[in-house]
Amino acid sequence: MIDIRDLLKNPQKYKQALVDRGYQDTSLIDEVLELKNKINYLIKQRDEINALINKFSKTKPDEKTIKLLREKKEELKKIKEEIKKLEEALEEKIDLIPNVPAPEVPRGKDENDNVILRTWGEIPQFDFEIKDHIDLGKEFDLIDVDKAGEIAGSRFYYLKNEAVLLEIALIKFVYDILLPYGFIPIIPPYFIKEKYYRGMGRITGADREERYYLEKDDLFLIGSAEHTIGPYHANEILAEDELPKRYLGFSPCFRREAGSYGKDVRGILRTHQFEKVEMFSFTLPEKSEEEHQFLLSLEEKIMQLLKIPYRVMFICTGDMGRTDYKQYDIEAWLPSQQRYRETHSCSNTTDYQARGINARFRRKNGKVGYLHMLNATALAIGRAVIAILENYQRKDYIEIPEVLVPYLGFDKIVKKIK
Repeated sequence: MIDIRDLLKNPQKYKQALVDRGYQDTSLIDEVLELKNKINYLIKQRDEINALINKFSKTKPDEKTIKLLREKKEELKKIKEEIKKLEEALEEKIDLIPNVPAPEVPRGKDENDNVILRTWGEIPQFDFEIKDHIDLGKEFDLIDVDKAGEIAGSRFYYLKNEAVLLEIALIKFVYDILLPYGFIPIIPPYFIKEKYYRGMGRITGADREERYYLEKDDLFLIGSAEHTIGPYHANEILAEDELPKRYLGFSPCFRREAGSYGKDVRGILRTHQFEKVEMFSFTLPEKSEEEHQFLLSLEEKIMQLLKIPYRVMFICTGDMGRTDYKQYDIEAWLPSQQRYRETHSCSNTTDYQARGINARFRRKNGKVGYLHMLNATALAIGRAVIAILENYQRKDYIEIPEVLVPYLGFDKIVKKIK
């Protein structure tokens, strides 16, 4: 949620933010201003009537005054109802306004305008005909999308045999790497109430179509651990000395992929259900940029330890998340596609989400402000499995990344003897 007071002072800043994000129409800001003016006018009327009523409450009014007060009380009731109605409309409009991007974020329309900051690792060279992860999954009996399609439908999969052990190893590996940096391990709820999902800015407008909703329970399935880690400190005030407060969460993620019809239909790159380890940080406003770079460095460390070639992308205004002030992505090299594909995101939402869930901190001098909240993928397990299978494929087997061998007890995956 944006700071309405700042919008009232600087409406042009928010109009420009919409333009930068690719909005064709900025009238949303004007609608907010108009609603706020109407509310202020009605509040003034309400206060004047209350003052009048209070004035005569201390006296013994005559019949004429009593009649007037009855009329004013009826008018007051209508004004209060109208204020409530307008405030609800204002809240809905404010929810639609995205975060204002940082000045240094590349201005652009879509993913084609994202900026490559750096690349790491050597692109593997093969002296045999390479296969994609789905063919490797079938050949080594690791992935079954056909049976999953029969049982659950498209964009689901069974993970089997060594691939399951690989997933478990990856989770333990990531926790072992990151816990020394002060992260608190956490497994959050997989369901969330609408109030907090809205506060996190994740079910506004088209985003709602991406979510699974259980109508009878009035609950949503989460799309990432961040969605319920963030509200862990909703309606709380943390002490300055507690910050930064970092969490490392594991959860399944559920996404309808409503806007991805026809994209990545082969394999398990884009699915309705997958597992992910997520970093989440609550920090002081003046420390959030430093924390953002820190989280990104940890993402890179994990990829480097796995020795998977990748590149870091600075996401442009037209492609970044609506809650984000600044966003980076990491993309891993996939040999079968001969291109990099996204495996990580790393976002600073500043106080945007904190305002939505009322997450604050108190400075040593007693002053209270909104926290800055950041989220970053530690590892999207399914996509990590894809990257390992494809980059570590050999002619007759699949090699295991060296750092994972101690977790697995074997250094290669071989074909099953039938």
